[in-house]
Amino acid sequence: MDVETPKATELNLPQAFLLLATNDVNGKPEVPVFALRTTVAGAILAELDLIGAIELQGKRVRATGEAPETEFQRELEVIRGKSRLHTPKGWVGMLEGRAGVQRVYEAMASLGIVEHVGEKHLGRFRAVRYPEKDHAPEAALLEKIQAALSGAPSDLEAPETTAPHSGTSDAVATDDVATDAVATDSPEPAAKPDAKAPDARTIVLIALLQAAGLLGKLFPAADLTRATELSKDYWPSRAVEDELRMIRLAEQEAANL
Repeated sequence: MDVETPKATELNLPQAFLLLATNDVNGKPEVPVFALRTTVAGAILAELDLIGAIELQGKRVRATGEAPETEFQRELEVIRGKSRLHTPKGWVGMLEGRAGVQRVYEAMASLGIVEHVGEKHLGRFRAVRYPEKDHAPEAALLEKIQAALSGAPSDLEAPETTAPHSGTSDAVATDDVATDAVATDSPEPAAKPDAKAPDARTIVLIALLQAAGLLGKLFPAADLTRATELSKDYWPSRAVEDELRMIRLAEQEAANL
C-alpha cells in the first residue's frame, strides 16, 4: 500500500471525526457517547493503517516493521506489545475509552480549533465540553466530503490498505481496472476529465462517519448508496459497525430483563 502521511495543515482521522461529530456551539457530541468512543477507536486504527504502521493480516491486525511518526504512538505500542494478534473489532473494543477521546479533543484545543470549557454540576462534578473556536478546519472537511459525495460513484473506492500477501476474504479487495483509451481515427474531442478523485483520507473519513450514523445527518441531500458500500469494505469502519451493533444488542437485552 502507499503510505499516506497527513499534511501539516491536515487533521488526523480521529481529530477530523471528532470535529464533525461535535456540536459547534455547545461542544457536545452529536452521537451517543458509546458511539463517539467506539468510532474514535476505529479512527485511530484507520490512521495507523493509512500511515503504514499496522495492517490487516488475514482476520487479525499486526504492527508492521515501520515506525512512522504518529500522535498515536501509545496505541501503536500497545498493538506491538501484545503477544498475540487480535481482530479489528477486538482492537476497537480495547482502544475505546474516555481518555482517548479527551486526548484527541485536547490536541485540537492546543491548535486553537476547539475550546476547552468546563461546567460545574452540584458544585463538584465538572463536565468538559469542546465548542468550536475556528470553523475553517471543519469547513474544509465538509467541502472535501461534499465534493467526494457529489462525484461519480466510481470515484469512491475503498483504499487499498492490505499487503498483497494477506490473501484472505477478510482483506480489503480492490480491482485495478485498466482505463486505456481506445485510439480512433475520428477527430472527436476528448471526453471532459472527471473531477479529481477523492484522496484516501477523505474516503476513510466518509466510511467512519457512515459507520457512526453521522454521514446522513451532515449531508441529508446526498446519495449515500456508494458511501454505504464503502463503509462495509474498509476494515476499521466495519469493525466500528460490528462493535456498535454488539453494544446496541447488549443494551436491548438489558432493557428487556
